[in-house]
Amino acid sequence: MNDRVERIESVKAGSLSGIAAGIGYGVIVTIDRSILGGHSLPLISLGLEMAIAIAGGCLFGVTYRYIIRTDRNDHLNSGAVLAFGLVRGLAQVDVRGLEPVQILSNGAVVVESILLFTIARYLLDYALSVRWIAPFKS
Repeated sequence: MNDRVERIESVKAGSLSGIAAGIGYGVIVTIDRSILGGHSLPLISLGLEMAIAIAGGCLFGVTYRYIIRTDRNDHLNSGAVLAFGLVRGLAQVDVRGLEPVQILSNGAVVVESILLFTIARYLLDYALSVRWIAPFKS
């Protein structure tokens, strides 16, 4: 493939992954608020957090396409998800006053981040398997 086609495929991967991460984040926030009784965020904060989740998903999608190439190595695929999830989740951890409730809350944030990228990964894997997105060829 030429460079232009590769860029288009990367944009497709990033867009699909960003949409998946945004929807995943919306579902997680809805569950947190309605079922678990989580705190409500001001609309502007919620919008910014959604934008951050979408941007992270886009970056993940582009990077994931380049990481996996045409390999079908589950350790490599899972490692990409774990790396992105830990970076996003640990960046949000508050280490001040580590009380048991705070530790659980921090853990939930990290798990949420890993879950977002897991959703994006499986959607990208599906898109690659049905040829909606072409894998990167080195």
